[in-house]
Amino acid sequence: MYDREFGTGGTRVSVVGQGTWNLEAAPRSAAVDALRRGIDAGLSHIDTAEMYGDGRVEEIVGDAIAGRRDEVFLVSKVLPHHASRRGTIEACERTLARLRTDRLDAYLLHWPGAHPLAETFAGFEALEAAGKIRSFGVSNFDACELDEAHRVAGAGRIRCNQVLYHLEERSIEHAVIPSCEAKGIAVVAYSPFGSGRFPRAESRGGRVLAAIARSHGASSHQVALAFLLRRRSLFAIPKAARVEHVVENAGAAAIALGEDEVRRLEEAFPRGPRRRGVPIL
Repeated sequence: MYDREFGTGGTRVSVVGQGTWNLEAAPRSAAVDALRRGIDAGLSHIDTAEMYGDGRVEEIVGDAIAGRRDEVFLVSKVLPHHASRRGTIEACERTLARLRTDRLDAYLLHWPGAHPLAETFAGFEALEAAGKIRSFGVSNFDACELDEAHRVAGAGRIRCNQVLYHLEERSIEHAVIPSCEAKGIAVVAYSPFGSGRFPRAESRGGRVLAAIARSHGASSHQVALAFLLRRRSLFAIPKAARVEHVVENAGAAAIALGEDEVRRLEEAFPRGPRRRGVPIL
């Protein structure tokens, strides 16, 4: 599995990982099997959150990584209304208990909230000092919010910004991705297949995807992931509750799109205008 540096000075992390939003809707044994097969295939970056299934998804992930903790780069997220200094620490303790581990590789603020960032980051730093997290980051931050977070945390402290990004939602390319790249912050694309909005096969974009996929002996979903990963700052965390989808996702890391293929995809899926804030689900 192809990996790259997770933010400036960060550890190397698989470019394709495993998202877990709504994973509680799948049969538990199938979800655990899929996550474990993903680890086998090199999808070692596993992302979850206390919000997912009100903690049930963290418990599922705990089952999947049991006995394999050292093989994964484990990420979870704190809800904004928990993100005071003390609340962040307490939320992390609950997350660690559900995951049945002693540490997270990265801990993120799920989206901007009412608590001052200085409080949240103080909580993160206390958790780092205690060895309970190894790094921290943010999620759903636009360029202006990221500027403020960078100012408060200090240069080189924020490891990633996790944001919605897929072929039909490219607005973060205007300012969010350039801002992250300028600051050495990794960009993690969640819902990279559009969460039910994947291009239809008969659409113009679907036909372009299929044509490029045929030339690589790949699937349209693999080409879509390869497109999102074309920049060095990018990672993607597609959810897959079935083993066959996990295997398919893993194959995307080996696809290198040519300049003409990237151009054709950019034309088929226009970036569109810059929007206020960041898109969210």
